[in-house]
Amino acid sequence: MFSIRFFRIYDIGDEVDLRCLERELAASTPTSRSRFNRVRPASITIAEPPLLVRLQGSTISTPRGTRTLSAMAKVFDFGAISICLCLVDQEAPSTALEEAALHFAAHEGLSPHFERALSELREVLRPVLGERPIDAEFYEEYTIYQADREDPGIDQVAILLGEKGGFSQGVREDTLRHTFSYYPDEKAVLSWNGTILFSPDPLLDLIELIEYAAVQVLELRFYERELSRQMERMYDDIENADRQWWISRSFKYRALMKALMSEQAEVSEVIEDVNNLIKVTEDVYYARVYAAALQVLRSGQWTDSVNRKLATIRETYRMLSDEVNIQHAHFLEWIIILLIAFEIVIFLLPVAGH
Repeated sequence: MFSIRFFRIYDIGDEVDLRCLERELAASTPTSRSRFNRVRPASITIAEPPLLVRLQGSTISTPRGTRTLSAMAKVFDFGAISICLCLVDQEAPSTALEEAALHFAAHEGLSPHFERALSELREVLRPVLGERPIDAEFYEEYTIYQADREDPGIDQVAILLGEKGGFSQGVREDTLRHTFSYYPDEKAVLSWNGTILFSPDPLLDLIELIEYAAVQVLELRFYERELSRQMERMYDDIENADRQWWISRSFKYRALMKALMSEQAEVSEVIEDVNNLIKVTEDVYYARVYAAALQVLRSGQWTDSVNRKLATIRETYRMLSDEVNIQHAHFLEWIIILLIAFEIVIFLLPVAGH
């Protein structure tokens, strides 16, 4: 038996009131809240568990014939949605996992199914989210493979890299470096674009953890891109303001500072929510897997990039503030000079008249 879960994660650009959404969908759409089953509640903390929405499935052609492809989505309160297409073959031997994985490498042939699921989810959420736009071209992909047992006939590197080849020993070691095991018959192998799980039972908690890590990375990528766009607009606005007369320039700077402060506060708040999406406290094994998932997905690199851009915006705000203060001081100096000149003129006028 094997299963493959294909994920695509999108951002919808704004926060979502999940409780309100849950109430609105209660009568029309089956929903539930995400939760962990194999650990104590105190071991893993989720501030606001995402809302699960079941979508219509479809059929898909596989190397073993036509199979059912089930679909579901998770809606996160900070404005992310994760769509999961799940292929399960109960009768297949474990070794069939490799053939199916290579057949669907890089989500080959899955785009129409994801587009259909995204369109359906938009209609489900429309009463609450309205016409809020979703960039269907910007997403994070991830795949989680699971077989009921580890079989020597399965080439794990081929599955994770999406190709069959004579890989060097260095490539194999690097690909399989993040390997974890809790029970003798369980194993998790994490890589940058996929994870392989071996277990006689579905490792749903590990799947949840890895999905959360992928969601965090998508949000970091999204806001890194948004900050880049904001910085481009910021430089254009500063350049345009510099062409203005100095009094007008001061007002332009103040408006720009207000916008920068608002944008920085908004992005910082969302990034804080994303980084605190989930906290693994007491379960050491799950904490190690979650940390490894963030590492292989390059969460640290995206976090550093976001922080650098926020620091640049803060520095620009400081420089604009200094410039406004200098201009204000110059304005006051000119007022004082004019007042002194006026007093001198007033003092000399009677003498000239005499």
